[in-house]
Amino acid sequence: MLIQFIAEYLEYLQAERGLAQNTIDAYRRDLFSFSDFILSIDNIDDLSLVRRNHINFFIKNLHDKDYSPTTVTRKIAAIRGWFRWLYSVDIISQDPSVGIELPRLVKKLPKVISVGEIEKILKNNLSDMESVVFELLYGAGLRVSELVELTVNNIDLKSRYVRCLGKGSKERIIPIGSKAKKAVEKYLRQRDLIVKRFKLDKEKELLLKANGRRMTRQDVYAFIRKQGELLNKHISPHTLRHSFATHMLENGADLRVVQELLGHSDVSTTQLYTHVSKKRLKDVYFTINK
Repeated sequence: MLIQFIAEYLEYLQAERGLAQNTIDAYRRDLFSFSDFILSIDNIDDLSLVRRNHINFFIKNLHDKDYSPTTVTRKIAAIRGWFRWLYSVDIISQDPSVGIELPRLVKKLPKVISVGEIEKILKNNLSDMESVVFELLYGAGLRVSELVELTVNNIDLKSRYVRCLGKGSKERIIPIGSKAKKAVEKYLRQRDLIVKRFKLDKEKELLLKANGRRMTRQDVYAFIRKQGELLNKHISPHTLRHSFATHMLENGADLRVVQELLGHSDVSTTQLYTHVSKKRLKDVYFTINK
């Protein structure tokens, strides 16, 4: 019974809310872990029997297992969203999650690397595809999920922009620089050979590996991690996105423009990068004036 309503809720999130597949998958895991928990403690398989104390016990169990505040917050959000939906469609007469508060999260400043370190990576012996990956992660501030979903038709080299679907299936258009344009042009010549060799649809996935398979999130993470090792730093694709935003603001870009480029629904998320810029300015000042 619980699994059936979880499946219906996830279908609603995908069809009506347009949430990304990664978010749907995370909510599926969170709701299954909650249903498994209440089955184990009270053998509950009827939603009308779920009470607030069951949710509180579940949250306590998460804390006892040392889950991070971010993970606990996401799981609570998934449960609250599920019960709100169940109540709205009259599956339950009372919402047991009402009043359950999310933990307060301390917002960490995004991790960035310097322009000099960006230039060092670009001087490494990158393949044509790796150059495109790097240029779009840093030069356009794409999320890794947005990057690997790109098709050839998402990039307009003549007008120099990339079109992608972000969180909540919101489309945004981001201009790309001359370096990114040249990198894509060079890579597309190599991609044409791969398409012909494996008889693939040339209009589909932009990023194809030499074996004809599409580049995955894991491939991108491995590539960026390797570049970080050469700098003696641990970096991820998101580090490049953070660096893109920070360097834009440091060079005078308007906060609202950066918000649009990143696809943030709330400007307060983008404002974190102004704090990074101020911190970097202080670090430079005190280094010079020791």
